[in-house]
Amino acid sequence: MTAPQSFQVRLDNARMLSPSVRELVFSRHDGQLVDFIPGQWVNLMLPHEGGELKRAYSIASAPRGSSSFEIAVTRVAGGPGSEILHHLETGAELRAVGPSGLFTRDAADLSPALFVGTGTGVTPLRSMIEAALASGSTAPLWLLFGVRHESEILYRDELERWQADHPNVRVFVTLSRPGEGWAGRTGYVQTHLPAIWAELARPDGHVYVCGLERMVKAVRDIARKELGVDRKHVHQERYD
Repeated sequence: MTAPQSFQVRLDNARMLSPSVRELVFSRHDGQLVDFIPGQWVNLMLPHEGGELKRAYSIASAPRGSSSFEIAVTRVAGGPGSEILHHLETGAELRAVGPSGLFTRDAADLSPALFVGTGTGVTPLRSMIEAALASGSTAPLWLLFGVRHESEILYRDELERWQADHPNVRVFVTLSRPGEGWAGRTGYVQTHLPAIWAELARPDGHVYVCGLERMVKAVRDIARKELGVDRKHVHQERYD
């Protein structure tokens, strides 16, 4: 694993993924390869009141043999880091440090995987799934993704395309605050975990869960205590 490096990045592109989440595409100023394992994160050093703020963000893209990478940032009212990144203009430069993190999955891993994420917790899971598909993996890659409102389903078109194009990919979206027109799953991700795990029917499978601590703990406890998933097969990353 590559030791964390310090390097300059430039914002090449940005778009809104939802009303509150902005995707930012950065590239290394020196053009060197961004070398990371799917699931890892980088620290961005943000200029703030004469100093720097350090903020960690999971890399949302898969390793592509290039100098670029993507992140997704939720705008938090009064949060200086997210406000800076939501107003950052194309061409701006920042210092980055990374990659770091042990919440990873090798793209060539043949084990079945159930990915569980909420909000921007889906970003490292997206990296893992994209990398696996790019490697030609036929292992079951199932995603259980929870958000509050339908407008907050990040990467919706991409997830639907993956599911349509790859028989080994399945996507389950659940809304905790559904609108009247929503006909899909409702409630929290942990509510749906037992049924989806039973449908996967692969005791050798792994669970990768990312989001806020309360959800991560609930999924971890259900997986280990109720579903009997080997503790070494439950991988977690929390955002708070």
